[in-house]
Amino acid sequence: MSRAPRSVPSHARRKKVLKQAKGFKGRRKNNITTANAAVDKAGQYSYIGRKLRKRNFRALWIQRINAAVREHGLTYGRFINGLGIAGIAVDRKILADLAVREPEAFKALVDQAASAAKA
Repeated sequence: MSRAPRSVPSHARRKKVLKQAKGFKGRRKNNITTANAAVDKAGQYSYIGRKLRKRNFRALWIQRINAAVREHGLTYGRFINGLGIAGIAVDRKILADLAVREPEAFKALVDQAASAAKA
């Protein structure tokens, strides 16, 4: 039985990894063994980073809402509780955007939440 040449797929695999390692420092960009490890680790970091980004943005939105709500004499927790009681379903991303771009609309929401929390 004749031997099947396997160089084409091997070179393609290596080329793909080295392309992903482009921009790395030192041997990590041109030595296939270290590039494999570096690309694997980079993939792990990017996977974790996609999860962290969601967490970080939610924390940022909460900080912005809290800062805006305290200007109106309320705390974040009481504000969110008041929105729930009032039956207003607006997510934190939109609330933070309203607090920054539409302060008068945000104040109306704060007033509704405060009145619902008191009742």
